[in-house]
Amino acid sequence: MNLKTFTILLALLLAVGVKAQTPGNAHPKREFRAAWIQTVNGQFKGMSTEKIKQTLVGQLNSLQGAGINAIIFQVRPEADALYASQLEPWSRFLTGIQGQAPSPYWDPMQFMIDECHKRGVEFHAWINPYRTKTNQNNDLAANHVYNIHPEWFVTYGNQLYFDPALPESRKHICMVITDIVSRYDVDAIHMDDYFYPYPISGKDFPDDASFARYGGGFSNKADWRRSNVNILIKKIHETIREIKPWVKFGISPFGIYRNESSDPLGSKTNGLQNYDDLYADVLLWARQGWVDYNIPQIYWEVGHPRADYETLVKWWAKNTENRPLFIGQSVMNTVQHADPDNSSINQLPRKMALQRAYQTIGGSCQWPASAVIENAGKYRDALVQEYHKYPALVPVFDFMDNKAPDKVRKVKKVWTADGYLLFWTAPKAEDEMDKAVQYVVYRFDNKEDVDLEDPSHIVAVTRNNFYKMPYENGKTKYRYVVTALDRLHNESKSVSNSNKGRSKKGDGRMERGEVGCVITLHSTSSLSILPSPLFNKVLVRQFRKQ
Repeated sequence: MNLKTFTILLALLLAVGVKAQTPGNAHPKREFRAAWIQTVNGQFKGMSTEKIKQTLVGQLNSLQGAGINAIIFQVRPEADALYASQLEPWSRFLTGIQGQAPSPYWDPMQFMIDECHKRGVEFHAWINPYRTKTNQNNDLAANHVYNIHPEWFVTYGNQLYFDPALPESRKHICMVITDIVSRYDVDAIHMDDYFYPYPISGKDFPDDASFARYGGGFSNKADWRRSNVNILIKKIHETIREIKPWVKFGISPFGIYRNESSDPLGSKTNGLQNYDDLYADVLLWARQGWVDYNIPQIYWEVGHPRADYETLVKWWAKNTENRPLFIGQSVMNTVQHADPDNSSINQLPRKMALQRAYQTIGGSCQWPASAVIENAGKYRDALVQEYHKYPALVPVFDFMDNKAPDKVRKVKKVWTADGYLLFWTAPKAEDEMDKAVQYVVYRFDNKEDVDLEDPSHIVAVTRNNFYKMPYENGKTKYRYVVTALDRLHNESKSVSNSNKGRSKKGDGRMERGEVGCVITLHSTSSLSILPSPLFNKVLVRQFRKQ
């Protein structure tokens, strides 16, 4: 390599304003881009531990390459666990037999947390609150809570559930949440649409005895059932906040809150209702601040006669109750239906345009992740080439925390056997909420204005304190900017040099003469994702010198 002299310009970080998504922005800098990875689909059946790990790594690599920045991974499908738990048995969806530990031993949730975080991707632990058996023929482990307290459960149809009315049920579920949040570095706890179960025609949920015991003060059972779920949601939120105030609590409800025929404020739809059929008052939870985000499952197509996608997206966009809203997308439904105005294309362009047309919609979640990975209907190709062409940071949750971390320190060049890299030191922090956990590396042409609002300049979002610079021709100069992100994705602020040019207030741009953790250098060695052992030693030596 023929490298010329490096010029290092060290200063304070540029302030990046926390802004809602700009309507119609084709490439927003902040957007929630998630995918659900289910485990109840039997995808691990008959697999060895090593094969499961390989499968999950392959899935994560594919999703990361498609621009996904959050994974919602199913860890508690049937009051069991895909993680090491003293409260509930190992899941049959992992080993084939409930209660049987994996051999060789490993912890899938910890594995997924580590793999997600090394890729700069959030990990949301997806749990099902009440469901205990998806089929009555399934065997429960001897240590399953049902075999200890069968009085807490009811049978409905061919399935077994915790009775939502019982304080004991709520206490156990909150204990599970406490265990997960306390021991694992999760970014969020996530629940889907299984609250009171989907109704079976001609069969009422068997809770007459519980209503007689606990229903005092309620004139009708429906209000009482909603109250039972409300109590659980509130308790879970309080439990999480008390343990780790940076961990989010999200809900993915059924796509219809209420039909207009049931409530003038409802949507112009005619389908199953969260409020009336599942006893899930999602808007109340958001209004009261008991949930931190909603992802309604709007799995229908544009033009559906009873649940039109466009109608529902517009309704939810107007009824966020001041909580982040993301759209649950059905990949298969999207690619299997043509655009109503253009039969030659599927509905993805229309749905993405609609999603990004509303300031109150901050992104989406793909169902299922496997359909993205398999590139159904060239869905993944479209994400890579157009809709997720550039990286996006997860939206900030400023009602949880709006304080940005301090600037990164001591940005310098470090030589390794593999070439040059940027190396920096983490900013100091008074507590966990202020701590930098990720870094954003931007790259600009040497004479280009530094605009941190343009995601096309993001070359890395990483938990490492280094960035390996790519090799081109050894002659081109680039300007690199490094910022820090805390656990809730607040981006580090800057202070302008007093005798230099000042940035345009709030627009994320640097004027000529203003510097903020900027390094100008020639292009250098080839990019490698993980450093060599020699590189690690060099890092240690460099760090100790500081």
